[in-house]
Amino acid sequence: MLRIGIGNDTHRLVEGRPLVLGGVQISSDRGAEGHSDADALAHAIADAILGALCEGDIGVHFPDNDPHWGGADSLELLSRVMWLARERNLHVVNVDSTILLERPKLRPYVDAMRENIADVLGIDVGCVSVKAKTGEGLDAVGQGLAVTAQAAVLMQSN
Repeated sequence: MLRIGIGNDTHRLVEGRPLVLGGVQISSDRGAEGHSDADALAHAIADAILGALCEGDIGVHFPDNDPHWGGADSLELLSRVMWLARERNLHVVNVDSTILLERPKLRPYVDAMRENIADVLGIDVGCVSVKAKTGEGLDAVGQGLAVTAQAAVLMQSN
């Protein structure tokens, strides 16, 4: 059995917060605002997996009005989502993801992001794609106001 899921996450960029993507702290003067560490990439991948499982989104499982999840490490949230997948005898075959961020440039961080995600998902780093794009000066991403991540996952039964 094969299942496909799609995830998307956007966070406002604000001063005084770290910018964390794929579990990597990015050198930046602004970070993502959110209840957890606001890792848009980890959130998008978690949503994609939950979509493949037909289990809603991360807001259902880790609500932003629950103080327990305040400041949570999003890779830990992703790990908990993988636990649900394993309970259903499903594993991730591959991940394709895109981060949309005007600045800073993410190329120096992509390999570390891929490694972190592969570790959490229990797959080879060669099965995790992370691409970085800008907004070309358009919309909230292009104006430097937000970060967005999109992800697609292919899952297969064990």
